Amino acid sequence: MNAARLTRAGRLDWLRLARTSGVGPVTFYQLITRYGSPDAAIAELPRLARRGGRTGRFEIVTRDKAEAELDRHEELGARLVCACEPEFPKLLAALDPPPPVLTLLGPLNPDDQPSCAIVGARNASAVGLRFAGDLARELGRRGVTVISGLARGIDGAAHAAALESGTAAVVAGGVARIYPPEHHELHHAIARQGLIVSETPPDYAAQARDFPRRNRLISGLSLGVVVVEAAERSGSLITARLAGEQGREVMAVPGSPLDPRARGTNRLLRDGAALIESAEDVIAVLENVRPPALKEPGGWDYEDGPADPRASEDAADAVRERIAELLSPAPVSKDELARLTGAPAGAVLAALVELELAGRCEIDPGGLVRAAYPDD
Repeated sequence: MNAARLTRAGRLDWLRLARTSGVGPVTFYQLITRYGSPDAAIAELPRLARRGGRTGRFEIVTRDKAEAELDRHEELGARLVCACEPEFPKLLAALDPPPPVLTLLGPLNPDDQPSCAIVGARNASAVGLRFAGDLARELGRRGVTVISGLARGIDGAAHAAALESGTAAVVAGGVARIYPPEHHELHHAIARQGLIVSETPPDYAAQARDFPRRNRLISGLSLGVVVVEAAERSGSLITARLAGEQGREVMAVPGSPLDPRARGTNRLLRDGAALIESAEDVIAVLENVRPPALKEPGGWDYEDGPADPRASEDAADAVRERIAELLSPAPVSKDELARLTGAPAGAVLAALVELELAGRCEIDPGGLVRAAYPDD
């Protein structure tokens, strides 16, 4: 996608399409590819949703609502950046797909120097908190921007230690929503000195499903991810997995086998993560990293310029209901759906776009699809 600064009218159309329910990141870019522009895609949404099986009315975000969001950005001193614009962070632009829009609050430019994420347990140990703070402080002194998720525990310790040198907090809710509440002062300090990053509207309250997408942006905004403490099932391990899929470096701090908070990090080390005992170890890893030029292997195959809408719809007609039958709450890859249906990947994706607009499936930005139900 070629970078171009949008007019206010263009930004409104881009925002309206991105914020419309049922238009996830994958569907967003497929619509742009198919119809060439956000306004042309918006005009087709109700018809495509009906093709996917939607029976009720399809609600599109109004121009007035989009205007109100842009006004709210100005009120907060934040800025909305669309993925097609040159100000969009370069590391996030390498994702497949990147988030269509970002809200940025704060003066820090994430492209100015190398960046590394530090993540870990919310219920961190005293040793873990001290190590995360020392690591973040020293990385900052060495010219590395520290990225994390503003959660309790390791995240908060890393942000606080890197305030003076530069830190970016990726949040699941809007930039005006402070979570957790005890990070009120830290949130405001980062907004003044660093950067708050969100792909949701400014006043949006995060739900559980938003945190994996937040984790994808934490790793996507970083050249590497250091996990300090993490239980066997934790968001930090999700961030580490996503980092590996995105071609970022995965690093972990070893811990005692007697501490449940070390089981996740020790497993990462067994699986090949770089062992980290000091900032020098992190610098040594990052010095050998090239900024990603290839997109992560989601396989969504975007193009510059519109595709043939009629051909896409004809392809979708042949496989849409068979794909709907194959979907369940358990995620499955687009490639697996293509294998099971015997249909080309492009036909499968065209059908999935219509099913998502109809509210019958959810397409994960990382490449997986699951059935959607009314209570989702």
